[in-house]
Amino acid sequence: MENLNAEKLFIAIKRFNKAGYSHSAIKGIKPSEVMLMFCLQKRKEPNTAGLRVSEISEILGVTSPTVTQLLKELDAKGFIERTMDQEDRRAVRIKLSKQGEVVIQEALSLTEASFNGLIQFLGEEESNQLADLLIKVCQYYEQRDLRQTESGEE
Repeated sequence: MENLNAEKLFIAIKRFNKAGYSHSAIKGIKPSEVMLMFCLQKRKEPNTAGLRVSEISEILGVTSPTVTQLLKELDAKGFIERTMDQEDRRAVRIKLSKQGEVVIQEALSLTEASFNGLIQFLGEEESNQLADLLIKVCQYYEQRDLRQTESGEE
């Protein structure tokens, strides 16, 4: 790379990913599975049968087939329960099983401990700066992707 700042960013992001942030907090569970389980846990409402695949897909910003594949893996591990939608018998509702609830609580505790350690390492001010910069980075990529989509580029 000719631009030294671009090269420094590339190396920093590569090191960040390699350092383990992108890995799941719990062995045997993929980060994408944890994200889906977190979605189910965060969006659960009392006395409801859970979310539809299409709702999960929209929340996570992935396709329904991707969600279906993840659900198949989570179902095999006993982390979710499927029930028929009472209003639309063609649809299925998904929620965490008791075992899934335990696993997601463990993942949340490990994640919180990890971030608390990072805050302690960086300090409050640098932690806030990092959060602000990461939000700004996401905004850049979201805007770039939107412009490319609108202009017909892919």
